[in-house]
Amino acid sequence: MTPAHPTTDARVVIIGAGIVGCSLADELTARGWTDVTVLDQGPLPAPGGSTSHAPGLVFQTGPSKTLTAFARYTVEKFSALQMDGLSCFHPVGGLELATTPERWADLHRKAGWAASWGIRGELVSPRRCKELWPLLDEAMILGGFHTPDDGLARAVLAARAQMERAQQHGARFLDRHTVTGIEQADGRVTGVVTDRGTFPATHVVSAAGFWGPVIGRMAGVDVPLLPLAHQYARTKPLPELAGANDPRTEASKPILRFQDRDLYFREHTDRLGIGSYAHRPLPVDAFTVLPYDEARARNMAMPSSFPFTTEDWAPSWEDSRRLMPALRNTDIEEGFNGVFSFTPDGMPLLGESGTLGGFWLAEAVWVTHSAGVAKAVAEWMVDGHAKTDLHECDLHRFEDAQRSPAYVHDRGSRQFIEVYDVIHPLQPLEQPRPLRVSPFHTRQQELGAHFLEGGGWERPHWFEANAHLVTDTPERDPWSARHWSPIAAAEARATRERVALYDMTPLRRLEVTGPGALAFLQRMTTNNLAKKPGAVTYTLLLDEKGGIRSDLTVARLAPDRFQIGANSPADLAWLQRHAPTDVHLRDITSGTCCIGVWGPLARDLVQPLTRDDFSHEAFGYFRAKQTYLGHVPVTALRLSYVGELGWELYTTADLGLRLWDTLWEAGAQHGVIAAGRAAFNSLRLEKGYRSWGHDMTEEHTPYEAGLGFAVRMDRGDFLGRTALEQLPPPQRKLTALLLDDPAAVVLGKEPVHVDGTPAGYVTSAAYGHTLGRCVAYAWLPAHLTTGTGVHIEYFGEKLPATVAEEPLFDPKMTRIRR
Repeated sequence: MTPAHPTTDARVVIIGAGIVGCSLADELTARGWTDVTVLDQGPLPAPGGSTSHAPGLVFQTGPSKTLTAFARYTVEKFSALQMDGLSCFHPVGGLELATTPERWADLHRKAGWAASWGIRGELVSPRRCKELWPLLDEAMILGGFHTPDDGLARAVLAARAQMERAQQHGARFLDRHTVTGIEQADGRVTGVVTDRGTFPATHVVSAAGFWGPVIGRMAGVDVPLLPLAHQYARTKPLPELAGANDPRTEASKPILRFQDRDLYFREHTDRLGIGSYAHRPLPVDAFTVLPYDEARARNMAMPSSFPFTTEDWAPSWEDSRRLMPALRNTDIEEGFNGVFSFTPDGMPLLGESGTLGGFWLAEAVWVTHSAGVAKAVAEWMVDGHAKTDLHECDLHRFEDAQRSPAYVHDRGSRQFIEVYDVIHPLQPLEQPRPLRVSPFHTRQQELGAHFLEGGGWERPHWFEANAHLVTDTPERDPWSARHWSPIAAAEARATRERVALYDMTPLRRLEVTGPGALAFLQRMTTNNLAKKPGAVTYTLLLDEKGGIRSDLTVARLAPDRFQIGANSPADLAWLQRHAPTDVHLRDITSGTCCIGVWGPLARDLVQPLTRDDFSHEAFGYFRAKQTYLGHVPVTALRLSYVGELGWELYTTADLGLRLWDTLWEAGAQHGVIAAGRAAFNSLRLEKGYRSWGHDMTEEHTPYEAGLGFAVRMDRGDFLGRTALEQLPPPQRKLTALLLDDPAAVVLGKEPVHVDGTPAGYVTSAAYGHTLGRCVAYAWLPAHLTTGTGVHIEYFGEKLPATVAEEPLFDPKMTRIRR
């Protein structure tokens, strides 16, 4: 968003002087926002939060491109900072061990992520693992993943270094100030109240760590995070480490992860530090954490350091001794249970509140990502947008159903349990389920639906009732066969050949009404919506730099009423932030439902149910009509996300089951089936339809993503237009690939090699059952032409693929427009 205050007027109060607060103060003052005050209830420079006890391990590589970018910047920044004659980052490298075949395969996948995101790393033999860490029992190890640029962040020193630099630029840091309230007026924050006075502010940032929910409650802002205690212990001195390390630098060996037993290790001169995620979740109530002085009075090192629970530690200690036989001759010297934050999806909470202007969150951030998060939030505050895509971290990303204390507790605890687990990209969390179900859920269960979950919704991926339709399908490797069934191929074929019903209820629906609705949407989106009622338009939401915030399908149902197909709760928050007083927005998803009726026989199924003309001439593509199907009032949109004739049919939730039964009964004579999201994803990729958040994000422009057709530069101003006018020719583009081997399958995030060098990464992929090949979309150099050969790295194997011309299926659109 555009900053509410120009640079000279910005008065910022940051709550929390841990690594995030100090990093943010440094990043803001470096950008000219010098009126910055950082408050903390504890003493500086170690006020007692998670930073004060953090072991400082920085492993950069993970499945999230955004978190990897945050970690990379943290390494770069801390490497350039010094305090007390020491670098704030010690690049000892990182080593992850595999002691099971499943983990060894997963390390190949992780090596692929490293190549995709530009991190140096290599898979190494057991012997090389032993060379890097002589204390290991080599016989236990199948291999390792070595990342030479990972290492140890000296968190307290890094906080001090950034604090001093921010102070030189005008910031002030005040310890022993306990926040007691957040002042506000006219929907904006105006100040922070402490036990030692009030501090006026135009922007307040909660960087309070696990105290975030406490600060959020003062502001009336929900902060869905769960503090959890995590065990960390130090051994007694080890003879094997005597004289091995300089006491000032403490470590020389790579930081080590033994994820098969939920353990990590680092050196402390002649001792080992060991962290464990193997124990039961130990939730902490942020509202009952003791103040610093009271914690000290009770012999606690700090408020975030809880007493060590030896009964939880025993299994981890035995696992550590098996991995490193030298530990069998020593014991633990000290240990504690350190508190830090988990969210329902394990990602940070970043951004400005949608209910209180000027109140920002920078919460649930680990030291690993701290400087990168601070840079992104500072860019967001000063420039109105970050250079890094933040949709995975947006504080508005959760549904209302995902914000209950019970949900946050259950999912946050599960994130702790699974922090080192091998997680399949489709693997759903088990509890609480089912939470959100469409009106068709009972019928889907009767058909043997296999449900996965997203956004709290139960989503059928295939139906056992269609098992009899299965024909020969290429056999899959064990990884890609998880959460998949050959029934999906049968459902895709049935959609292409006959007709299928798809439950589209989880797709977000917004209603925009009011006399200013058209002008508002014209200003916010890229395409031309000034069409007669009954028109449907595909359009984009951009940010100020021209990045794609979301893609929308907008149906004009009346002169001042629009129905929008959106992507996430963040879309509604973005639109609400910009909406004038004569525009009303509301989320209608929960009160409505949707069935996609698609296939060459879709018209044969639907037309007898209505008196309205559903012919192509009377009801053209990208048109909307409000009508009745049998006894059910519906809003019908002539759209198809699978590349076949058909409609999206919307009605109210109370009539949803009747709509399903009406369509099912009418479709029996046409061989109708229910089809799931596995078939849906295959069909949409064959057609080249993009999925926001996977194929494109704020880091990409419409022209790079192949969506220039949705941008109308000839119809007046819109948000992001100025940036688009100044863009150079694209240097990268979203590229369609077909794997050469008919049996090969990839899933997404794999690196793509051009001439033997990593040149991009896969965004979405699925087997194209109509094409007989796996379809993969990837970000690659723009100069690659159709027919160019590339290789996709999948678990260490380089699979040949070929750049293909879009669209791969039905390029003349004859199947949709008939």
